[in-house]
Amino acid sequence: MISNKTIKVLVVDDSIFFREWVSRGLSEEPGIEVVATAKDPFDARDKILMYKPDVMTCDVEMPKMNGIEFIRKLLPQYPIPVIVVSSISNAVFEAMNAGAVDFVVKPEAGRQNLNQFIKDLVEKIKIASNAKIIQNKEVKGIYTDKANESYNSYKIIAIGASTGGTEAIFKILKELPPTVPGIVIVQHIPPVFSKMFAERLNKFTDLEVKEAETGDYVERGKALIAPGDKHMIVRKIADRLKVECFAGEKVNGHCPSVDVLFESVAETAGKDAIGVILTGMGSDGAKGLLSMRRNGAYTIGQDESSSVVYGMPRVAYNIGAVCKQYPLDKIASSLVEVLK
Repeated sequence: MISNKTIKVLVVDDSIFFREWVSRGLSEEPGIEVVATAKDPFDARDKILMYKPDVMTCDVEMPKMNGIEFIRKLLPQYPIPVIVVSSISNAVFEAMNAGAVDFVVKPEAGRQNLNQFIKDLVEKIKIASNAKIIQNKEVKGIYTDKANESYNSYKIIAIGASTGGTEAIFKILKELPPTVPGIVIVQHIPPVFSKMFAERLNKFTDLEVKEAETGDYVERGKALIAPGDKHMIVRKIADRLKVECFAGEKVNGHCPSVDVLFESVAETAGKDAIGVILTGMGSDGAKGLLSMRRNGAYTIGQDESSSVVYGMPRVAYNIGAVCKQYPLDKIASSLVEVLK
């Protein structure tokens, strides 16, 4: 739930033009006050002590110290929610790993892009003001090739996440053996970044991970990530499951929508499915997860203590969609136990 109190924001960027423009844009929004700006991490540290902001926006590329290194050094001492501002690059995932709550893409020239940037930034600041700061630890795969388990009838694992989800999904997939049933994932993420996210997961986990395309089959050891601007559903073709990706109106404020995916899995896979709902603001995925459970699926929700934002999992739990809640570091091992 987003608070009605005024949110104090610190804007950190090495460009004086960008700092002032963002400050003006944010100051026009009710409920947000830019209490200070900073030109580099050292200036920012002093401003944090002086103004005690609720949220900080931080550029990735800065002199003296880059934003990712700054976040890693800052958060253990001053746990403040950070929204990273970056061009399109893998740096955003490194920033999430360092402990940032979310990211926005730096706008290109053109008033429409600038206005949309401020709108997106405002929404993420409001969510971040209520987010939990999670200090990420190195994730090591806990299963080896010897984990060539003979699993029961489960054919598909469906996962949905939003704010804080990129790291949560990474931690879960990192700990799963390549013998698990096929995985389908909706993470609320902008276009382009969904492909980059899939490539990162493919590189650093034992699973085959790719951005989903219509016609991809759900297969053992493979994970499919919904494109950042398309819904993804699962269809049954004979005795196999295949995904379909398509453009459409936002559902619960999102495209892709977790509910859209979960509802299709409930219909096509029934008791042969496992559903997992992770950290995120709002309620997307809750009703779909309930449909999965009613159709016989086993469902898991991330608990409050480990969620960056305990929104989606809370709603799902409250409506009876969750069979069992676990902290993030127990979800992968719990999945394997269920599969056995």
